[in-house]
Amino acid sequence: MSDPLTRLSLNQETIKQWSLPELAEGCVTAGIGMVGLWRAPVQAYGVERTARLLSDAGLTVTSLCRGGFLTATDPVERAGALDDNRRAIDEAAALSTDTLVLVSGGLPPGSRDLYGARERVADALAELAPYAGERGVRLAIEPLHPMFAADRCVVSTLAQALDLAERFPAEQVGVVVDTYHVWWDDRAPAEIARAGAGGRIHAFQLADWITPLPAGVLLGRGQLGDGSVDFRSFRTEVEAAGFTGPIEVEIFNEALWARDGAEVLAEVAERYAQHAC
Repeated sequence: MSDPLTRLSLNQETIKQWSLPELAEGCVTAGIGMVGLWRAPVQAYGVERTARLLSDAGLTVTSLCRGGFLTATDPVERAGALDDNRRAIDEAAALSTDTLVLVSGGLPPGSRDLYGARERVADALAELAPYAGERGVRLAIEPLHPMFAADRCVVSTLAQALDLAERFPAEQVGVVVDTYHVWWDDRAPAEIARAGAGGRIHAFQLADWITPLPAGVLLGRGQLGDGSVDFRSFRTEVEAAGFTGPIEVEIFNEALWARDGAEVLAEVAERYAQHAC
């Protein structure tokens, strides 16, 4: 299972220290033709300006992160979240990517009702999925590790994500297989097969699980090969499920952000070839 860098996509947050022009130049120099983007830096640079920059550089945008945070019970907050997600869908379309990653949101303050929160996500998807479909954008539900269930994402497993996604057409709603978040789940292989059978693997992302976790656990993603994840097994499983799309490396790690960006990118490419091909 060997491919050099043809399917590798660099997620923007992996080298957060780079500006968008630096990202474009660095990827072109390294021979990487795909990138995953985040909304905040894209909005700061300008959505249309970003689209032109990457198009001129010959780079393909594989995903935009993130929409979601759809669990609010307050009507005003809910309406605001839906409006923001419609904007995110429009931004994805403007960037010519067909995939908007969704992080569902955590429990509202004072709530302990995980089931109710997930149902509010489903209600929101019922409004957003047709809007996305009309614009050629797929909503990709990303399950996050259970340690984030309270404050960030009430969808913790691929099974839960698929239970939501399967209420809607596959061309509108699918899932993200992110190794950092699902590596521990012994049901993950079966759920990857389930997702593939339904055409619902909309994104495949790599990051390693390293311990001890840092105080800000969100920034605990490790460089490929530094932790516990068997990337080659995950790649074999998603490909057996029919996935042939980009493989996005998405690492949030302050130590990487403190280094030279070109050095980090070279290391990412080397580790990708070593551990995921």
